[in-house]
Amino acid sequence: MLIPLGVTFCNLNSGINHKNLNEYLSKPRYKTRSHIGVLLTKLSKTSTTLLHMNVRKSFHRTHIKLRDKQWCQCHWKVSNCKAKHLDYTSEEEKEEEVGKATLIWRAIKLPIYSVALVPLTVGGATAYMQTGRFLAWRYLYLLAFSVLIITWLNLSNDVYDFDTGADKNKKESVVNMLGSRAGTFIAAYLSLALGLMGLTQASVQAGNLQSMLLLICAIICGYIYQCPPFRLSYQGLGEPLCFAAFGPFATTAFYLLLGSTSEINKPPISCAILCASVLVGFTTTLILFCSHFHQVEEDMAVGKLSPLVRLGTKRGSDVVRVAVMALYSLLFAFGLSRALPAACILLCALTAPIGKLVVSFVQENYKDKGKIFMAKYYCVRLHALFGVALATGLVVTKRFLPRLKF
Repeated sequence: MLIPLGVTFCNLNSGINHKNLNEYLSKPRYKTRSHIGVLLTKLSKTSTTLLHMNVRKSFHRTHIKLRDKQWCQCHWKVSNCKAKHLDYTSEEEKEEEVGKATLIWRAIKLPIYSVALVPLTVGGATAYMQTGRFLAWRYLYLLAFSVLIITWLNLSNDVYDFDTGADKNKKESVVNMLGSRAGTFIAAYLSLALGLMGLTQASVQAGNLQSMLLLICAIICGYIYQCPPFRLSYQGLGEPLCFAAFGPFATTAFYLLLGSTSEINKPPISCAILCASVLVGFTTTLILFCSHFHQVEEDMAVGKLSPLVRLGTKRGSDVVRVAVMALYSLLFAFGLSRALPAACILLCALTAPIGKLVVSFVQENYKDKGKIFMAKYYCVRLHALFGVALATGLVVTKRFLPRLKF
């Protein structure tokens, strides 16, 4: 029964053969799949293109952000560096401006002239305690010509240190500042000639040639300390010469000049003036010793064997401590032996904090070449205050304790 029905169905569709049927059935399906594939391909390409575009845009945005961030960082760093450079430059200019004034001050060395004032003041006070006389006009006269002698010492020291190369890097050297060795040399020896003439005249007026001999000895100590052919400071003998010149020689000479006239006999050389001159020489020598701390390298380079070149700055700081302790030990020893009045011991003991300041400053800064330069100025303070206290004690003893004899 199924066969006839199949034959009948085939007869009804006799116009369509099997091949045509397959082509008919396969053709629309092929076209549909091709259209969908094209669409999918286009969509895939479009999405890929969009994806690439998005990635590129995202990368471009990220790159721009990173570039902007890096530019900002670089701009901040450059600005910061410029600011620091400007600050550094302004600080350098400021230091240079301050440095010029400081160099002039250092070249003048005004505080160092206390080494002329203190021996004269202590010598005059001792003469007043011994004789009750004080010639103010002669005091001022001697002070003026003593300053000329100190000017010679400072200028000639710069000249001869310039010759040896010790002051090659010393900006405050008068020769380096003026640029004229000959001019500095002439000014130095002109000061010496005028000072020597003035001191000689004062000695003649006082009728005391012994004082003139002592002053000549002090000047000779200064000459052989720094001038050729001697230059004993290069052998480390500057400190003993300084002690002798400003202590026993100069202080005792001023004592004789201020305590005598042509009509009155010269005062006797007592224990008081000898002990006072030792203390003055001690504090003066401490100034010279501490002035070497900041120039050890320069001294070594030119063969200048200063005490600090031999000892080193560490041992040198220990020497300063021992020296200050020895100064006050001598003071109390002179007081206990009654060589100096009790008023001198009391007033000079009040300067102990300054002595402690000198020791602590040197102990803390002996390695710092920039800071240790100020050590000698701390010693100048000690020298000046100690000298004033000593002179005041001598005057107080005469004015308020006249019955006590020393």
